[in-house]
Amino acid sequence: MLKIGDFSKLGEISIKTLHHYDQMGLLTPIAIDPDSGYRYYSVKQLPRLNRILALKDLGLSLEQIRILLNENVSFEQMQGMLRLKQAELQQNIQEQQQKLMRVSMRLNQIEKEGIMPNYDVIIKKVEPIWVVSIREMLPSYYAIGSLYDELEQFLRSAGVKKWGYSLGIWHDPGYKESEVDSEAAIAIDAPIAGSDRIKVYELPGCDLAASLVHHGSYKGFREAYQNLISWIENNGYQIIGANREIYLESGPDPDNESYVTEIMFPVQKV
Repeated sequence: MLKIGDFSKLGEISIKTLHHYDQMGLLTPIAIDPDSGYRYYSVKQLPRLNRILALKDLGLSLEQIRILLNENVSFEQMQGMLRLKQAELQQNIQEQQQKLMRVSMRLNQIEKEGIMPNYDVIIKKVEPIWVVSIREMLPSYYAIGSLYDELEQFLRSAGVKKWGYSLGIWHDPGYKESEVDSEAAIAIDAPIAGSDRIKVYELPGCDLAASLVHHGSYKGFREAYQNLISWIENNGYQIIGANREIYLESGPDPDNESYVTEIMFPVQKV
């Protein structure tokens, strides 16, 4: 028999870890001195210790290892557990490769421009929200502003005292000079009755949306959109629906540089 210290040296593992493995039922001493409390192990336990360390190296949790070692696990169950771990590791590798690609792209951008980029794009999940909405063809993008006055008047007449942010939803697949398929909406906490002209509905969310925040006037939207669409294409995503502009701080003056607008596209991985 070997004292725990000698077994620790032989197995190249700390005494603290051996105590932890004992508590979990992974590797228990073959004997414990009732008087001194000394723990004793056997060299015959080294194969079990090596198996624990090998499975741990594969990324399995100690609880998973305990199940594999101590219970009647079939070959199929063991195979399934390892395949799940394989899939998890492959997903992690893919995510890290994507991060590496984004870091490389950011470095290239900084090296080309000599400064930090104006915009940071993130991928986010968007939850569904209730909105009051008017959708119609407009002569230009700026013309959407007049629809919000109509929506706010409708909300006040319906007895709604508080509402959320305004947003614009652009349903055309590309830029248009005129006849813009536009939707003006205002977020509300709960549904109310609509009208023939004003629709009340739950605006669907999306699992993935590429988003950036533009701080400045509406006239700066062109650069923001160029950055966002380039990021989507360069990072292996594709646009799958109408884009939204969320007016966090806004007003009627298109030249106001204090405005804050979130611009987003629903996307999916190519």
